[in-house]
Amino acid sequence: MLALVLAAINLRPGITSFAPLIERIAEELSLSRSVISLTTALPVLLMGLLAPLAPRLAVRFGLERTISLCLGLIGLALLLRLFGKSAPVLIGTAAMVGAGIAVAGPLLSGFIKRYFLEQMGKTAAYYSLSMAVGGTIGVVLTAPAAELLGDRWTWGLALWAIPAVLALLIWWRLPNQPEPTVESRTGLPWREPRAWLVSIYFALQAGLFYALATWLVARYHEVGFSLLQSNAFFSGFMLIGLPSAFIMPWLAQRFGRRHLLMACCGVLATVCLLVIAWLPQVNPLLVCMLLGVALNGTFSMSLVLPMYEANSPLAVSRLTAMMLCTGYCLACFTPVLTGLGRDIAGDYREPFLVLATMSAAMSLLALRLAPRRDLSAATTP
Repeated sequence: MLALVLAAINLRPGITSFAPLIERIAEELSLSRSVISLTTALPVLLMGLLAPLAPRLAVRFGLERTISLCLGLIGLALLLRLFGKSAPVLIGTAAMVGAGIAVAGPLLSGFIKRYFLEQMGKTAAYYSLSMAVGGTIGVVLTAPAAELLGDRWTWGLALWAIPAVLALLIWWRLPNQPEPTVESRTGLPWREPRAWLVSIYFALQAGLFYALATWLVARYHEVGFSLLQSNAFFSGFMLIGLPSAFIMPWLAQRFGRRHLLMACCGVLATVCLLVIAWLPQVNPLLVCMLLGVALNGTFSMSLVLPMYEANSPLAVSRLTAMMLCTGYCLACFTPVLTGLGRDIAGDYREPFLVLATMSAAMSLLALRLAPRRDLSAATTP
């Protein structure tokens, strides 16, 4: 459990730590916003493109050893940010971080299936909570840390190598278990309709999150709130995700109707997005916090889906790899299209109405993901 939590914490700070410093870095290095945005967009794209490699690497090197190598790659990339006062180094390390996350993510789902079969809901709750904690502290602590370290932003970014190295030390001591020969299939389940339902659901959820992470502050600032107030609303959106990410998977296993819980979260997100689009002056902090509950809940439960849909660790990794590949490859375009919609429409109302439509579609799709009886019997303790 300690190994799982430490690995999950390291799946987000390498990306989110750029957010509080990105304007300063762009100005100091004289980089355009399109270039500096690659530090966050490139890892997300690679998380999708490279996810299919995860099952093949697990078969060749073993599940535990492959995850260890991914943590080592993430730690090395973050250490290299000490020399990050150039665009090639920043973008190159972002690519390294994205590659490490792309392979480790699917394999950690298989790790849960292998060692925590009878406690998947509870374990997935700790897993998703740890990811949320990692992403949040990357946003909250990087700027103060850089200031404490002599106001050197390269040190603030490189600081996140420390938890990666600590996780690597734990993982390297775990026994490496090869996959059984009967589980020699490493391709992804592209021909399975159920796998596409899971993947499209994740794509909608991830697309909504990254669009809001990029433009939620801008929407509230546009309608008259100060940047300080708008950032406070966004902080509420992020921080409320910590308890939500933990509670939702536990509730899904406790009551056994995860598809209904997912659908309810989608409906709540739809209502919140409609309020932001049409009535942004109405209780903005409360609306953002409810939206954070809904989207962090759908994210944590989408991570659980492959564990219930597949019946072996490698099969879970294969389905998770397909889900992440499809989801992140599509989700990385959502912030761009939202911004394009704003340029065309002249404000953010129409783009946010489109996001509300995506959320409604996610709710309908959740209803199609009712548990199958054959796998429910196989995975219920």
